[in-house]
Order: sequence, then C-alpha cells, then structure tokens
Amino acid sequence: MGKISQRLWPLWRILLAGLILTALVISAILSWHYITGKAMAGCGGGSPCSNVLGSRWSALAGVFPVSGLALGMYFAMLIVVFFIGADTEISVRRLAWSVILVFSGAVAGSAIWFTAVQKWIIGEHCPYCMTAHIAGLFVTVLVIWRVFNEFENLPGESNTMLSRRRLIRPLQVLVFVFSGLALAGILAAVQISIMPSAVNQEGSLWDSQASIDYHDAPMIGSPDAPYIVTVLFDYQCSHCQKIHFMLEDAVRLYEGKLAFLLCPAPLNSTCNPYILHDVEASRNSCDLARIGLTVWYANRRAFAEFDNWMYSFETGSRWLPRSLETVRAKAVELIGRDKFDTVWSSPQVEQYLQKSIRIYGQTIQGGRSGIPKMIYGSRWIIPEPYNAEELISILQKSLSVPLL
Repeated sequence: MGKISQRLWPLWRILLAGLILTALVISAILSWHYITGKAMAGCGGGSPCSNVLGSRWSALAGVFPVSGLALGMYFAMLIVVFFIGADTEISVRRLAWSVILVFSGAVAGSAIWFTAVQKWIIGEHCPYCMTAHIAGLFVTVLVIWRVFNEFENLPGESNTMLSRRRLIRPLQVLVFVFSGLALAGILAAVQISIMPSAVNQEGSLWDSQASIDYHDAPMIGSPDAPYIVTVLFDYQCSHCQKIHFMLEDAVRLYEGKLAFLLCPAPLNSTCNPYILHDVEASRNSCDLARIGLTVWYANRRAFAEFDNWMYSFETGSRWLPRSLETVRAKAVELIGRDKFDTVWSSPQVEQYLQKSIRIYGQTIQGGRSGIPKMIYGSRWIIPEPYNAEELISILQKSLSVPLL
C-alpha cells in the first residue's frame, strides 16, 4: 500500500500541493482582513505592509480584493492537483494538466505584475504578498518542469520510452502557459483602467477641525482661503513625502482659493493611542512631530523651510526619513537653542499634537489606519495622486471640494 501511495503521490506532487496550499492560505487571510478591515499581524499603521495592503492596487475598482481572485485561483489549482496523477483516466488527466498550466501562467504573470507594482509604484513591499508570489512562481516552475516528464503508455505496448508519448506536447505547453500570462495581462489592464484615484472615499467624520484656529496652525496656503483641506501626516511616512510637494502646486493651481491645514498624526503609540501595533519605521514619529510644531510656534517663517527640508532627498534617488538627532539639530539651527528649549516645553505644542491625533482617531473606520489622509468637511480619503492636477481632481470628486 505504501509503494502505491508513493507512486501516486511522489515528492514533487506533495511539494506542488504544499506550495499551492501555502499561497491559498495567505490569500484567504489577506481576503478576510480586507473584508473585515482588520490589520494583519506586523502591519501596523504606516508600515510598508500596511501601505501596500491599504493601497488602491490591493483591490479591483476599490471593491473586490485581488487576494480574493488569488484565493479562487489557488483553490481551483489545489483541486486539479488531485487529477494529475497516474491513477486518473488519460483524458481527465490531460485536461487537468492543461488547466493547471493555464493557471500557472496566470499565477506567474500576476506575481510579476504585483511585484512590479510594489517595487516601482508603491515603493514598498508586503511580506505576506511576496511570500504568496514566490510560492506561485515556484508552482509555475514545478508544473512546467514536471509536465515535460509526463507520458502516457501506448495501447498494447510495454512501458518503455519508445512505447510512450508525451501527455502534453511542448508547443501545447507554451500555448497554455502564455494563455495564462495573457489572463494576468488582462487583469493588469483592467485594474489600471478602472482604478479609483483614492481609497476610503466615504469616510464619516464629525467636524473636529472646527476647534482649530487656522490663523494659529501650520498651513500651506492662506488661512483665509475659502476651501481648507486638513492633511494628516507623519514625517516618517513615504507616501506623505510623495504628496507633500504637490500641495503648494495645488494651492497655486487653485489660484489661492485652496489651502491645506497640516496636522501631524504620528503612527506611534507613544503619543498616539489609536496605534495598536508599533513598527520600527515610525519609532521617532512623535518626537519629530513635536519638533516640527516647536519650529512652527517659535518662527512661522522658518517652518516652511523646515517642513520642505524634512521631505527633501538627502542623497540618491530614494527618500529616507531624517534621523531624530539631525532633525533636532536643524530645528536649533533655524530658531536657536534658547527658543527651541522654551517652545519645546510649552503646552501649546502638545495641545496641537493631541488635537491632530483626535482628528486622526475619527478617521479610523474598519481598522484602516493608513496615512496620509485628507479631510474636507465630514469626508476623508487616502489619496494616491501622481501629480498636483490629479490631486485636485481627487479632492473635487472624492471630497466634493468646489470647482475653481
């Protein structure tokens, strides 16, 4: 019995089923967390994992999670694995191999597409997603390698190489795999064509910004502008950095009728009670926010230089957050040691920080705690614009900011 079992389920088949099952379980967990809005373990607010899973690329049309598509694909592949063994009728076995080749091509194409999205569009990686993608690529390699070793015996002949022929011909293998790749390409094209420009478009928020005096708060634009959008940010957030330099352009394009209220929302539980799981990337966020507010209250003219410097590139082509020591030194350079020490210990810095954090707390719905967030009236979004023009379009369509 053991020899029969080993013949029907050799090591390669067990490995194939194991890889598919791994990817299936991860996809199921990701889908469940997307539906329930709960954060994945180790994916605290502002973490690379959170930014990937909370991005607009994690769902189709902002509604259906792509992990749900992967779940269905891997479940179907797992079922097919039970029909590719030598104990299955030849016609069914051939069909099973054909199907799993198409699925393998689709899995490989999707893995390549979403890895590229994480690297070159989002700029960050989700370990759960990458584990599923790597498992999927190994599945594809294993399936293609194995199908070239699958033969069927010709009727009435002995079991020799001369009496056998390939179950799936090489040209057919290529056709099936490229058909799967084409399906992945169609998915990518559909995702791009129906991609929403913002996520969490229907957030419900009481007007907590009313307690903030625009003339006594850090702004980009005039505090007297008729349309003021609140921006929740973190000085260690890469997505905040991408949007930061669009804000001044948006104010200019709106001819000064638009302004942005800057509200620091550090993604660290040291000062932000709404953060349940800290990540190393936001370790200094609270102190960096306090330093920024210290500069603002000490010298408002110096704040703009400080704020832009915080998001500027130091070297190379990739932005990295400033170290706490470097930021403190820059603040002292701009406003002086005595002024820094005096304002740092003043209550107004902490009061404004806590007001900002309370606003942030009101935007957490369904466990979605990502930033940057933009608020206008009682609605909020997490925008992902490519430039200032698209940012304005997002504000108009998603937040109902009046047209110019």
